[in-house]
Amino acid sequence: MSAPYRIFGIELSPYSVKVRSYFRYKQIPHEWVVRNMGNMAEFQKLAKLPLIPLVVAPDGGAMQDSTPILEKMEAAFPEPSIHPADPVLAFLSALLEEYGDEWGNKHMFHYRWWYEPDQQSAARRIAEANLPEAPAEAVDQMTNALVERMVPRLSFVGSSATTKDQIEASLARQIDLVDAHLAGRKYLFGDRPALADFGLWGQLYNAWTDPTPAALMKGRDHLLAWIERMLEPVAEGDFESAEAIVPTLEPLLAEDVAALFLPWSTANAVALAEGKGEFSVELEGRTFTQQTQKYHAKSLKALKARYAAVAESDRAALDPILERTGCLRWLQP
Repeated sequence: MSAPYRIFGIELSPYSVKVRSYFRYKQIPHEWVVRNMGNMAEFQKLAKLPLIPLVVAPDGGAMQDSTPILEKMEAAFPEPSIHPADPVLAFLSALLEEYGDEWGNKHMFHYRWWYEPDQQSAARRIAEANLPEAPAEAVDQMTNALVERMVPRLSFVGSSATTKDQIEASLARQIDLVDAHLAGRKYLFGDRPALADFGLWGQLYNAWTDPTPAALMKGRDHLLAWIERMLEPVAEGDFESAEAIVPTLEPLLAEDVAALFLPWSTANAVALAEGKGEFSVELEGRTFTQQTQKYHAKSLKALKARYAAVAESDRAALDPILERTGCLRWLQP
């Protein structure tokens, strides 16, 4: 008898493991289905888009796109909640989840397909997952084909010789700041995972499985323990207070979210509205160029709507944090 929910994905998909981690945390009965050539026909029949993860519900309904999946499942399985009761922390969690999904993906994708050892490691693991019983020759052929196909796609995340150093510096900074923030706590907002944990973790976990970024994480014991913990997350207590969380979270909000992610996301949305296929934005005094992305504009709009929905009384506590870190200007109309 099959599990009520089925999750089609692969280990090397940050968004797939993000959803799987959530299902494990909520203890929602599910089956993890490694999408491969053997079940591709079934996947294509169920999926509206050729993207993973795909979650198939007990009634046969299909869901794609990791954040809406979590939102829909959270409505059906509200306990234990992944949203802090404090509206300030709830918004900061949503902001960091968006940052992880959209900017953190640049870190992961860049390292995975820029350096040859990472290219070979990732391509071979994907090939082995797709061809579980194939002879070595077929796996080798798919590995080489994947490298040839994926390396040119670096431009989709803005990775180039011009932006390489900036993307790599951003990940190094994120590793240090997240490791420091996790000192003395199990999850980003306390003793239970929040929405932010799932979004940020999916990218960092996948980067950790690749040799070059994994080397960058050595010695970051708090970060590595959290990466391991999020494979099977459990609620071991409650969320901490804003007074306890914000001081060590502000550096990440200021130095990466406000300095890089939000201006980049805003520039993408503006360029898309103007019908441009490519855009450039000055980030920390350097030009960052990439193709416009429709989904990023959609998710930024949703984030700004979430900010607009915060009650005015709660903004009295939230806005000073966003102002100090430089995030506020990018979230207002």
